[in-house]
Amino acid sequence: MEKAIAYVRVSTEEQSKEGVSLDAQEQRIRAYAAMRGLDLIAIYREEGVSAKIPLRSRPQGAKLVKDLAKKRAKHVITVKLDRLFRNAADALDQSAQWDKAKCALHVIDMGGSAIDTASAMGRMFFTMAAAFAEMERNLISERTKTALAHKRASRKVYCALTPLGFDRQGDDLVYNEAEMRVVRDVQRKRQAGLSMQAIADALNDSGAPTKRGGTWHAVTVQKILAVHSRVAASAA
Repeated sequence: MEKAIAYVRVSTEEQSKEGVSLDAQEQRIRAYAAMRGLDLIAIYREEGVSAKIPLRSRPQGAKLVKDLAKKRAKHVITVKLDRLFRNAADALDQSAQWDKAKCALHVIDMGGSAIDTASAMGRMFFTMAAAFAEMERNLISERTKTALAHKRASRKVYCALTPLGFDRQGDDLVYNEAEMRVVRDVQRKRQAGLSMQAIADALNDSGAPTKRGGTWHAVTVQKILAVHSRVAASAA
């Protein structure tokens, strides 16, 4: 039996509740390894780590990469492509390196079917599937941006935190005139050429209140300018 190692990951507690828990992933991997006659020698469990972090920079991902470099196994198993990789380019680059090392990647659920890179045909399907997965992520991102822009233009709640200058009334955002005076002051100072830190210092000196009560910082000023710039652009 050829040796295999597996990788499972969740980025948030919410994902565990939505059916992609580490235990659920591990169960599927064990069943797949048994069906393929692979000797599963290790399963690396990554909890609370974002897919945006490169595999080799994750605590358990780094161990997996080192194991493969030491040729402890000839197969890597994961449930879905996004458990291992950030995007299609990352997936194709890493799988190409494993191909050169004679190590096959197995993805159990690629649109309902399993794919592995042990054969030329499998590598071709993997390349196509990675590209389509990337396209779908991009489409979802575009739709999300469009929906948020529409909500901002309609002055609807579009995030968990209510921005300075608005109050929340149900699902609507209504102008808070006292806060809008602070926002306009920030915008005037920025147009006059003041830095983010200089604006924050001036607001702290004048005692201008923040949304949640606290000290003004350069990053606070930057966020307010960005939010109201997006609101203005959405309404245009």
